[in-house]
Amino acid sequence: MNPIRLLLPLFACLALPASAAEPLEPELAYRYSVQAIDDHTVEARWEITDSYYMYREKFRFTAEPATVKLGEPVFPAGHVKDDEFFGKVETYRGSVAIRIPVEAGGATTFTLKAVSQGCWDEGICYPPTPQQAVVDLSKIGAATPIATAAPLPNAGAPAADGDESSKISQLLKNGSFWLIIASFFGFGLLLSFTPCVFPMVPILSGIIVNHGHAVTHARAFWLSLAYVMGMAVTYAAVGVAAGFSGTLLSAALQNAWVLGGFALVFVVLSLSMFGFYELQLPAALQSRLSEEANRQGGSFGAIAIMGALSALIVGPCVAAPLAGALLYIAQTKDAVLGGSALFAMALGMGAPLILVGVFSRSLLPKAGPWMEAVKKFFGVIMLATALWLVTPVIPVWAQMLGWAALLIVPAIYMHALDPLPPHSGNWNRLWKGVGVLMLLAGTAMLAGVLGGARDPLQPLEFLRSEAAVGVSPRLTFERVKSVAELDARVGEAAANGQSVMLDFYADWCVSCKEMEKFTFSDARVRAKLANVRLLQADVTANSGDDIALLKRFGLFGPPGIIFFDRRGQEVTDVRVVGYQAADEFLASVDLALRP
Repeated sequence: MNPIRLLLPLFACLALPASAAEPLEPELAYRYSVQAIDDHTVEARWEITDSYYMYREKFRFTAEPATVKLGEPVFPAGHVKDDEFFGKVETYRGSVAIRIPVEAGGATTFTLKAVSQGCWDEGICYPPTPQQAVVDLSKIGAATPIATAAPLPNAGAPAADGDESSKISQLLKNGSFWLIIASFFGFGLLLSFTPCVFPMVPILSGIIVNHGHAVTHARAFWLSLAYVMGMAVTYAAVGVAAGFSGTLLSAALQNAWVLGGFALVFVVLSLSMFGFYELQLPAALQSRLSEEANRQGGSFGAIAIMGALSALIVGPCVAAPLAGALLYIAQTKDAVLGGSALFAMALGMGAPLILVGVFSRSLLPKAGPWMEAVKKFFGVIMLATALWLVTPVIPVWAQMLGWAALLIVPAIYMHALDPLPPHSGNWNRLWKGVGVLMLLAGTAMLAGVLGGARDPLQPLEFLRSEAAVGVSPRLTFERVKSVAELDARVGEAAANGQSVMLDFYADWCVSCKEMEKFTFSDARVRAKLANVRLLQADVTANSGDDIALLKRFGLFGPPGIIFFDRRGQEVTDVRVVGYQAADEFLASVDLALRP
């Protein structure tokens, strides 16, 4: 279950202004009355309180007794708005008068029952609300106010909520400034435990470790804070720019040259930890940034820049809070509140990193052999980070070969192949056991490369036959590359009465790969989507067509999943932004495919 979705109602409540008025009862917000215009026409009228509005398509009318027949209601023109809950809809404010043809069948009085639905600007949408009034056809022009508000059976289900990003955008619109900042800081804390943030841990830890014991607790804190502030400023700046431009700017950095160059920096840093050289490196081997960021007593500014680059290159995936803030910025052009919220979210993401930075120094052993072992450990972690960075732009076999080397070589240095002395201590036995496990895992990975396996998590899969293990087929997506192609495919599906799911994907998106690995591979998900036409927009290149597709749905980057019903209309109240586990995704699909 997505932790942000679980806590979203709490954050939404916190973000409401302390002085905000309570929403009115629907009967008070929408005051209903009916009058007879002539013998064959009645007018149903609602006086709508300020800051409230009603949806044109949600009005329903019935009459009692059943002998009274109602014609097609005549609606006045309303205001078309892009509603966060129902998409583009027509709404009424102030008042609305709807004329309804009537064949009374000899009756002079009857009860006109109405079901309507509306929302409050401060973030509340009411369920379909039943109201009724008695109409006296003998009193032409006399309004009859509402007689009772007793609920009608089966009046209808509550309005569907929007997706998480829409809710968060609404939170920004209606919340007080400081409570919004606190809420986004909380979102950031939750996001700090996602895969997009994990690679920042060894980056920062490596910087602190390389400073050794000369770094005090206070300096470790300030170094960590400089790194996090660089990351936070970058998130805010890129977020505001993305909100105005309608695209995820960091996607432009997700190419082989940029990722390869940044990975090379980590390789250089890791080799210094193995003792190949000191960090006072020639310009040909290391940029001034890396030299300044990692030299003894390094520059706060250089470390802040390292944090900024880390935020751009390591964390490009879109999560619901980020998408919600970008959506708010794009709709309102309020860069101050949107940027402040993103800055607070990045600080929340960085808070655990500050703790890592401070305590990584505290946990260092005293100078000596152990210290050298710690530096080599972080050297391996740096190499793993470099490999992780280039994973989107290198073939799977190269990834597996890299992981095999990173497991086997350290295992040899941990004496996995050497016999233990007769009276070895517990620590020696423990580390040898860890080394043996690493050696076995690396050997399995290497065997997988040679055997043709292409899944790092299942390197020996090639040894099993599909028949033996009952392997189910994976979801098969049709690629769409432009808005025109998407419209054509959706139109074809609608002609066949078929629902459509559109998945936005990118090679550099960690959450997209999580969806493929853990959610789309679930047998229940495959069964649920068996009769759904599956389309996928690969926005890895961030081309003009990719940007147009994202803008079409108000998205700023992957992952994002859009649903279309059997008529080819977008299901605007259900979309998936960010990673969802199988159970949660199944619930989203059930809502999207409901009749």
